[in-house]
Amino acid sequence: MAAMFISSQILIVLLVPLWSSVSQTWGTTGPRLQISHSELKNGSAVFWEPGVQAGLQVLLLDEDHGWLLVGGKDHVYLLDSDRLDQPAHSIYWPPPREHVELCILAGKSPENECANFVRLLQTVNKTHVFVCGTGAFNPQCGFLLLGRHTQQTTFSIFDVPESGRGKCPFSPTEPFTALLTDGELYAGTSVDFMGANAAVFRTSVQGNVHHYIRTEAFDHNWLNEPEFVGSFSVPDTLSPDDDKVYFFFREAAVEAGQWDKRVFSRVARVCKNDVGGKRSLINRWTTFLKARLVCSVPGPSGIDTHFDQLVDVFILETKDPQNPIVYGVFGTSSSVFIGSAVCVYSMASIRAAFNGPFAHRESPDHRWVEFKGRVPYPRPGACPSATNDALYRSTKDFPDDVVSFMRQHQLMWEPVVPLEGRPVLTRVNVPYRLTRVVVDQVEVDGRPYYVLHLGTDHGKLLKTVMREDYMSEVILLEELTVFQSPSPVLGLELSTKKQQVYVLGEGALVQLEVQRCERYGPDCASCCLAKDPYCSWDGQTCSRLFPNSKRSRRQDVKHGDPWSQCPATEESDSVPVQTLFAVAGNSSFLECESRLPQMNVSWAVKRHDGAQTTAPEILTFHTDDGRHLHISRGLLVLRLQPEDSGLYTCSVREHSYTRILARYRLHVVPDLLLRAHRHHDQQGTLGTAELKGFLGHTEARPQPLPGHSSLWPPRQQLVRSYKDLLMGGTADLDRHCEQLWLREKRRQQKLRALKLKQESKKARVRRNYPPESRL
Repeated sequence: MAAMFISSQILIVLLVPLWSSVSQTWGTTGPRLQISHSELKNGSAVFWEPGVQAGLQVLLLDEDHGWLLVGGKDHVYLLDSDRLDQPAHSIYWPPPREHVELCILAGKSPENECANFVRLLQTVNKTHVFVCGTGAFNPQCGFLLLGRHTQQTTFSIFDVPESGRGKCPFSPTEPFTALLTDGELYAGTSVDFMGANAAVFRTSVQGNVHHYIRTEAFDHNWLNEPEFVGSFSVPDTLSPDDDKVYFFFREAAVEAGQWDKRVFSRVARVCKNDVGGKRSLINRWTTFLKARLVCSVPGPSGIDTHFDQLVDVFILETKDPQNPIVYGVFGTSSSVFIGSAVCVYSMASIRAAFNGPFAHRESPDHRWVEFKGRVPYPRPGACPSATNDALYRSTKDFPDDVVSFMRQHQLMWEPVVPLEGRPVLTRVNVPYRLTRVVVDQVEVDGRPYYVLHLGTDHGKLLKTVMREDYMSEVILLEELTVFQSPSPVLGLELSTKKQQVYVLGEGALVQLEVQRCERYGPDCASCCLAKDPYCSWDGQTCSRLFPNSKRSRRQDVKHGDPWSQCPATEESDSVPVQTLFAVAGNSSFLECESRLPQMNVSWAVKRHDGAQTTAPEILTFHTDDGRHLHISRGLLVLRLQPEDSGLYTCSVREHSYTRILARYRLHVVPDLLLRAHRHHDQQGTLGTAELKGFLGHTEARPQPLPGHSSLWPPRQQLVRSYKDLLMGGTADLDRHCEQLWLREKRRQQKLRALKLKQESKKARVRRNYPPESRL
């Protein structure tokens, strides 16, 4: 035990500095835009909110027909994808009463579990959708009929539902996956009340082309407590006989040992034309193989920081249907750090793992090793095809040694490694985890860019951009707070035709544009520096980029260089100079806040020397010197001195481009001059005796202040010392505020004492001289 404790301490010590360096490089860059829920509500976002009790679960988008289907608690909703604010059609589909009673008797919650939560929506054809629900822990399935008769939408469900076992889970919270293709449903789910018997199933939805088939039950070498994430159909060759269905899931790792409860992410595949064995593996897959998915950050001395829990997966179609790009969102079960990552895989690397060596274990007492014995022919896991071997037209024709080998060897030895060997994006030290991903490919100037829309468990939507090489700069453009309460994003759908994203939560569906170009700024440089492939500068505003538009546009997503895209202008002249007056000994606040939270502003000043401006001397405040305090919204100058007068410039530097955000001309009026001003107000004289000492002039008339035609600035500017906005956060500032408070307290005490003294004097006068004595 002591050895185990010491080794775990060493592991933590090694991982902490490793992850610290990784987080500095990958995880701490903030978003360019942060938009709150209220801003989205008042903006272009469209919200459909049937209520928190709606229990929304699944979303299905049909771009061709322009409709959205949403599955919830005892209901299926049909919405217009262009107008979510219009009334929705709905079908009430509750479970039978006897199923609800049995569910309650089993100890389940009547509100949260003993209902029909619709969890599966799959398109059958242009008019029918296959739908399944939990049915109060007795799953049921049916068909939705969608159509249009003149101007009226037809929306109904068949009256005779069928059993949903092997198609839909019993529980509304159990992870599962399902895919309807070629009239058959491939599902990864459990088939019992307790959720202990999970498998990969294929069942017929239309007709009986293929019979029921599944993985072996209660065999940990096949599946060990799996949690399914996604499933997709991908062709391997030009022959349809080689088509396969890929399943993505996470499970308890059998390789880790009996006492090690590590979780590994997997990708598995089966052949579509697999009908099971003839004498062995009857009604069982004979082509089921699985391999480990690795998503880790390499470190020194071979130490990797693993993101071991697959959360979501997205398949991005390419021009080659046999080679889509696989995007996976991963979490971690580690107690050392909390974070999420996105890894990208090629189908070539996945196929290479399945074509590589098999993993082998002699017995439960032996460890797993690479199998180096003879592999039977045809290769286990290959689909029966006439193009491969005319002798094996069906899996029932496979030799007994192939079927026997498949019964014991489902696991591949080589893992699937992501492109470039590491994640393309990580998010750590943030109060959320990534849960969903959809990817859009956008071309700008002939170069492809990939835009990732990422949902989180706190109701946020992130938008990131990366180039084709994946390991170049990854830009986090937006962080949108979609839901008012921090509820997880349960579903994402991307409409590439309409350039919209649909975000599903438990109680709401939100429609968002993929771009918010106008928020990047009013000038060409801000639009170009954003590097948003959806946006470009059209000569007047930052607006949506249409790839086929002939209108002149300026955008440089690769470099984000405004010097090459925007006309040369004197930006310093375009930023107005604000004039401020302050009294020596007081403080002044110069407000300047960058729209980009991750960008640091810098300040520079050209000082004045008496009535004349000195040669341009730029002083940049890199560190606080006790009097110049950098606050998130500006610069606070404490204990002003006459030499603090000057032109203050606030700027931000991004790449090689510097932008001026604000300019202030600050005049510090000495306290002596202020007393002379007060004397002038009270006595009607200029106070020349005091002014001569300050100005150093022998004449009675003082000279004007620099930049002003008269000696006296407006009084409201003279008495303005600083803004009371954002004055907290530093010790010096707290002491300064405390001094002001004590000064004001003493003044109020003196006023009260004077008032009491006057009232006491009046009382004595009334006692000594009563009214009758005055007569």
